[in-house]
Amino acid sequence: MTHDAMPAGTGLPEGTRVAVVHDWLVTYTGAERVLEQILLMYPQADLFAVCDFLPDDQRGFLGGRRPRTSFIQRLPGARRRYRAYLPLMPLAIEQFDLSGYDLVISSSHAVAKGVLTGPDQVHVSYVHTPIRYAWDLQHQYLRESGLDRGFKGWLARYLLHRIRLWDVRTANGVDVFVANSAYIARRIRKAYGRDSVVVPPPVDVEGFAPAPVREDYYLTASRLVPYKRVDLVVSAFARMPGRQLKVIGTGPEFDRIARLAADHSNIELLGYQDGATLAALMGRARAFVFAAEEDFGITPVEAQAAGAPVIAYGRGGARETVVEGRTGLFFDEQTVDALVEGMERFEAVGVSMSAAQCRDNAERFSVQVFRTAFAAVVRRAMAVDDI
Repeated sequence: MTHDAMPAGTGLPEGTRVAVVHDWLVTYTGAERVLEQILLMYPQADLFAVCDFLPDDQRGFLGGRRPRTSFIQRLPGARRRYRAYLPLMPLAIEQFDLSGYDLVISSSHAVAKGVLTGPDQVHVSYVHTPIRYAWDLQHQYLRESGLDRGFKGWLARYLLHRIRLWDVRTANGVDVFVANSAYIARRIRKAYGRDSVVVPPPVDVEGFAPAPVREDYYLTASRLVPYKRVDLVVSAFARMPGRQLKVIGTGPEFDRIARLAADHSNIELLGYQDGATLAALMGRARAFVFAAEEDFGITPVEAQAAGAPVIAYGRGGARETVVEGRTGLFFDEQTVDALVEGMERFEAVGVSMSAAQCRDNAERFSVQVFRTAFAAVVRRAMAVDDI
């Protein structure tokens, strides 16, 4: 463990010992973008995770760190089926000995917040969400996993019940909760009975810019998994042959979505595209279409940074990142009819939504805004600032 001084801007005393705890490391997505910035802010921090199966080409954001992992790292089949060991993860996260640290920062969407800390340690937990499949999305999770009936279904329900009890109990070990959106702050209040500070996740708005000329296509981009509801977007555009749609992304839903798009020449599936291509396509798109109910939702902010208005499902984090009538609009149900009606409204008013307005709104979620806000929360928690 090193005792280097904090970088300028974090404002903690020299020699503060910091541990950062993340659920698991298997890919670089939204939660890992938050982790990346935390590690840059506190470069002397030691990193802990239940398991680490990051591909070599995605490890750069760890800054050369090799995280300390739990016994789950060595269990059979964990590399491919680590989620199957969820019932053991509360035990695993409690095995990390963090007694030598002054400050513990957990980055949690599952079990990381459950690490054990003492009365003289400060624990700040950045919560991407309370465990989705154990709380309000349990029934959806069970249906999608085929565990909504039979003996396995009852066993899954029992295990999720036990995880909920553990999750509530371990909330007492957190000194300050940080939520990634007001939507998640409400989830934290429901699950744990605790207030939280809202600090939206960092978005690389500098990596996006409006193109000089916008083209006449709509864009959607995400991992192709069920809850992202790309199937809904494709089905809606299948009903609107005069409007062009480009779809970026890959995943287990790709073949099903390809079948929905078949025989519709206005829908183009582009598969995986790198960041530069995504930014360029966003910068030229007429608008970005977003049908998921997300905890925050980074891609709608990226689209606005590229000057594209957003047509979004009006629940979840999108309500906090899209300004209706100025940088986009909402449709109220996850149905084809509602999205088609939303598209018709956009066609009538979208011309009034300028690229400059969209870009200005996205700036509220920049990396620097995140760093400033998160560092202030940590300083207050450590009593470096007056509370």
